[in-house]
Formats: sequence, C-alpha cells, structure tokens
Amino acid sequence: MHKHSMQFSAPAAAAASSFCAGLRKSVSTAAFACATLALAVPLSASAAALDQFKQFVASTQSAKGDFVQRLVKNDNGTTKVINTSSGTFTFSRPGKFIWTYLKPYEQVLQADGDKLFIYDKDLNQVTTKKLGNALGSSPAAILFGSNDLEKNFTLKEGGTKDGLEWLEATPKSKDTTFDSIGIGLKNGTPVAMELHDSFGQVSLLTFNSFEKNPPLKPNSFVFTVPKGADVFNN
Repeated sequence: MHKHSMQFSAPAAAAASSFCAGLRKSVSTAAFACATLALAVPLSASAAALDQFKQFVASTQSAKGDFVQRLVKNDNGTTKVINTSSGTFTFSRPGKFIWTYLKPYEQVLQADGDKLFIYDKDLNQVTTKKLGNALGSSPAAILFGSNDLEKNFTLKEGGTKDGLEWLEATPKSKDTTFDSIGIGLKNGTPVAMELHDSFGQVSLLTFNSFEKNPPLKPNSFVFTVPKGADVFNN
C-alpha cells in the first residue's frame, strides 16, 4: 500500500471534528484509550459491563497509556487483519486528548478542549477543526467528553466474550461515521474496543500500560505547530 493512500476520508471529516475524522483512510474507524480503575473495593470481572463502565467514567478524570489498533475484514468467512497501527495516548476530561500514532506512520491527533489538531509528520501538515457538539456523538465522548453518556448513546449489555464483559454503545445521532461500538471490560477497566463504521469496516483496539489520573501540567494539551508545517483550517 502506498504510504499516502491513507489520507482522511471525506465522510469522516464531515463528522465535524470527532476523533475519527483524523484517521487515515485505511483505518477509518478509531478508538480511544482507557485507564485502570483504582477502586476501594475492586469490581468483579463478571460484574455487569454497564455498571463497570459507569464506575470507570465517574472515577477517571484523566489517563495515559499505549494502544494497538487493528483494521479487520471478513474474507469468505475468515477474519483477516489488513492494517495494524500502535502508539500512545493521554486524555483529560472534557475534550482534551493527545492520540499519537507511532507505527507504521507518525501522526498526532490533539484536542485542547476547543479545537482538534491533526498533524501528519511525513507531510509536515496540520489540519485544524472545531470540536463543537460533534464530539458528543462520537467515540471520543466515551472517554474524552462529559459523563452524560446516555444523552448521546444507547447503552446495553453485550454479554461475555474472550473473558471480557462487553457493553454495546449505539450513537443516537445519525451524523456519525460509526454504527456501533463495543467496549470490553475486566475488573472495572475497558481493555478492548470494537468499532463498526458505516463503511462496513471493523477496528479492534487493545489498551495497555494504563495510568489513571496521572499528574498533568496545565499546558499539556496546548498544540504547537511544527516549524515549517502547512496549516489548513476546516
């Protein structure tokens, strides 16, 4: 695959600055990082997914860690991984995050609570977008937005799979590139996500090295345009 065939899709951009808007076309669904819960009484791995997730959201103001993202497709009944990327994340509610792709290509999606900045290192290009209300109906809202999840998502139990309790989140807004989002939890921690987009693709994400509520500097999410970079405002 040619490196720059993985540019942002027009439908994703039309989702008005949601986190998924900045991903390269071959990984057009995105996901977000989660952090380990530090509860006085740990939740059971078999506790209802919705209860685990609400507890996580209520107790986690910020987090950082690593992620691996895999884009998969079904080929004659066989699931095949067609793209793998990995990197790091930091987030702070509401609406502040840094999602950094390190492999195979370097790209940064960063939000300061007001604007989203998408930086492609290879192209030395920055695209800026207004976060706006679209964040509320995007997967970013699950971890980066407010705690009022049920305002923008229909949540229901998804059963047990691969040793995890799964939660299904369906966006109430039709102005989103995602049809459904699955969140796998264990011991009160989201450790995996399945993102089903409107293009029929599925992105699988796993999260590692979580640190809940780490100390963050006030200017941690202020984006600085790299020297010589072209800037495009949307």
